[in-house]
Amino acid sequence: MRKIFVIVLGVLLGIGILGYFGQKMMISETKKHSPEIEQNFVDGDTKINIHYSSPFKKGRVIFGNLVPYGQVWRTGANEPTTFKTNVPLIINGKNLPAGQYTLWTVPESKTWKIIFNNKVYGWGVSFGGKASRDESFDTVVVETNVINSDTIMESLRIWIEKSENVDKYHLKLGWDQTLIELDVDKA
Repeated sequence: MRKIFVIVLGVLLGIGILGYFGQKMMISETKKHSPEIEQNFVDGDTKINIHYSSPFKKGRVIFGNLVPYGQVWRTGANEPTTFKTNVPLIINGKNLPAGQYTLWTVPESKTWKIIFNNKVYGWGVSFGGKASRDESFDTVVVETNVINSDTIMESLRIWIEKSENVDKYHLKLGWDQTLIELDVDKA
């Protein structure tokens, strides 16, 4: 009986170790195709950090196909995009307290919803591919118009630009020929 127990325990341990390293290899392989990007924006006492994985276009139709219209998108690849601010901000007229958020979007052909959710998630999608965002943690939801770009952006980019006005910024998201821009003010 003891021998069977040791064999079963050894098999289960072996499966666990293989599963762990298999998952690590899968994540590592996935991140090669969608590299992690860290954007740090500093302006005086304002510090904003954006961390995301940047997938590539690779000749694919992105919005309305790879990223379906009307469905919540984790906004990037791998783990959800995180947005961290050390000061309260006003995003398109709505108050965003200082803190860390995950950034989700609902793309449409003419407008997008941008969602700042105050829960940090693991992978961001379920095994079925559905976004794992819990909307009860949504802190700010804004809608903005799509800007069609003449330039094709081969990989997803998310960044902050300082406006000519003092204490005003623009949060931008671009991929393929789609550009999204939000107004950001210090609260």
